Amino acid sequence: MHKKRGPIRLKRYIGCFLIILFTTTGFSAFSQETGQDSTATKKNEILHSPHKAAIYSAVLPGMGQIYNRKYWKVPIIWGGFATLGYFINFNNEVYTTYKRAYSDIIDDDPFTSSYLDLNINPAFFQADKKSQLTENLRLAKDNWRRNRDLVIISTVVFYAANIIDASVDGNFFYFDIGDDLTVNWAPGPILCMDKTVIGAQCRITF
Repeated sequence: MHKKRGPIRLKRYIGCFLIILFTTTGFSAFSQETGQDSTATKKNEILHSPHKAAIYSAVLPGMGQIYNRKYWKVPIIWGGFATLGYFINFNNEVYTTYKRAYSDIIDDDPFTSSYLDLNINPAFFQADKKSQLTENLRLAKDNWRRNRDLVIISTVVFYAANIIDASVDGNFFYFDIGDDLTVNWAPGPILCMDKTVIGAQCRITF
């Protein structure tokens, strides 16, 4: 009897050992895969930095959008800065012209008469209308300077919007917009004026 029980117990021990070994090995492999997946996810999250995108756009407008792979925004940004730069230069040139003309007309120096080159009605060059011409030149000078300053302010705002846009796109870089976005209309009860009426319900699934 003792000789028969020995092999049976030995087989049971071996079976239990194999089950324990398989179980522990499986859990270990599962934990390693889970750890690797979580590490990969963290690396992917750290890989794209909204802060870096904002810095790129601050250094060179449009560079952050390239970093965010929003290539279609780059021509808009560069075109916007080119347009604003053109109007800054245009308004500044006209302002400089009227500023010089105003300075020449109030200094009473006969050798400084750049205001005569302006496209102005010759009647204003008469002596009795000199004060009126002087005031008009002053108003024109201030108006063109105001226009130039407004375009400069608009450029600063556009520059800041370029940085904010890059930062926002960087934050939503990993945002997943799935295909499971549906809108379902169905009849249903609606509470109105303490009364239940039949109406339509809209359900959005995403």
